[in-house]
Amino acid sequence: MTRTDNNAVEVRGLVKHYGETRALDGVDLDVREGTVLGVLGPNGAGKTTLVRCLSTLITPDAGRATVAGHDVARQSRQLRRTIGLTGQYASVDEKLSGRENLYLIGRLLDLTRKDARRRADELLERFSLTDAAKRPAATYSGGMRRRLDLAASMIGRPAVLFLDEPTTGLDPRTRNEVWDEVQRMVAEGVTVLLTTQYMEEAERLAHELTVIDRGRVIAEGGVAELKAKVGGRTLRIRPADAAHLSAMAAAVREEGLDGVAGVQAVPDEGVLHVPILSDEQLTAVVGLLGARGFAVSDIGTELPSLDEVFLAITGRQAASVTDTIPQEVAA
Repeated sequence: MTRTDNNAVEVRGLVKHYGETRALDGVDLDVREGTVLGVLGPNGAGKTTLVRCLSTLITPDAGRATVAGHDVARQSRQLRRTIGLTGQYASVDEKLSGRENLYLIGRLLDLTRKDARRRADELLERFSLTDAAKRPAATYSGGMRRRLDLAASMIGRPAVLFLDEPTTGLDPRTRNEVWDEVQRMVAEGVTVLLTTQYMEEAERLAHELTVIDRGRVIAEGGVAELKAKVGGRTLRIRPADAAHLSAMAAAVREEGLDGVAGVQAVPDEGVLHVPILSDEQLTAVVGLLGARGFAVSDIGTELPSLDEVFLAITGRQAASVTDTIPQEVAA
C-alpha cells in the first residue's frame, strides 16, 4: 500500500477474528497528519480492536495498515518508536511515584538518564502533576492517574497518538483539562486517533469522524457533513408575544404544509420548534406566520445534535452494548 503524503495513518481492508466473531470486518480509514480522527461506535463495535491492531498489540488477520509510514505487520518495532497509546484504563505502576513512572518509560525508550529526567519533569509540569511528582501513583485521584497515563504516552514525542476512550469516568473539569491538552498536542503537529462514546468529546476534538458498527465503517466525514447526511433541521421561532406561542403552533399544524410535521411549542424556552427538510419549507412556515399576523422576535435553524446523528446512523444509543466480542477486547 502506497502512503499518501498527508496521511499519518492509512488502513485498508483490516480484518480481525475472535473465534467466529469478526471484530473488524474490512475496515478502511485515513487520518491526515496533524488532525484528530474521532472513531465512534457502540460497545462491541470494534473500536478498541482497531486501536490494538494499529498500535501492534495484536496482529490483524487480513488487510494492510501503515502508521507514520511504517507497516503495522512488517515494521512493528520501528512503528512502536513513533506512537503513543493511552488505553481505556490508566496503566501506571501504582507503587512508583509519578516521576518514577515517567522516568522508567523514558529509559525503556532509550533516553539517557539525563534526558529521561528532564522529559519527565517537563511532562509533570505540563500536566499539572509537579506537586504530586514524588507521591506513589496509588495515592493519585482517577483524574491524576489519567493525566499521568497521558503524559506517559508523550514521553517519546510520538508522531501519532492513539487515545482509546481517554476520559471515561472523569469528572467534567478533568475531562476539559485532558481535552485542552489533546488540542495543544495537535497544534504541535501530533496526529491523534481518538475512540470515544462522548459525543461532546467528538465534537470538541475531532476534525473528521468515522462511525464503526459490527466491525465495519458505516459512515465518515466531518461533524457538519454527517449531520447534513442524516438530513433535517429544526426551525426555531420565538414570537414577539410569548402568549401567541400555542396559537402559532396550532396555525402551522392546521395549515398542513407539505412535508412539515412534528411541530412543537416549547413554553420553557418560549420558542416554536418546526422540523424542516428544505429551504422551501422554511419559507412556507415563515410566510404562513406572517400572513396570520404573528410577529416574530427571533428565528433560526439548527442541525441535529451529534447524539441524534449517531442514533440515526447506528440505530442505537452511543452507550448501548453488543457484547458479542470477548469483554477484554470489546469496544
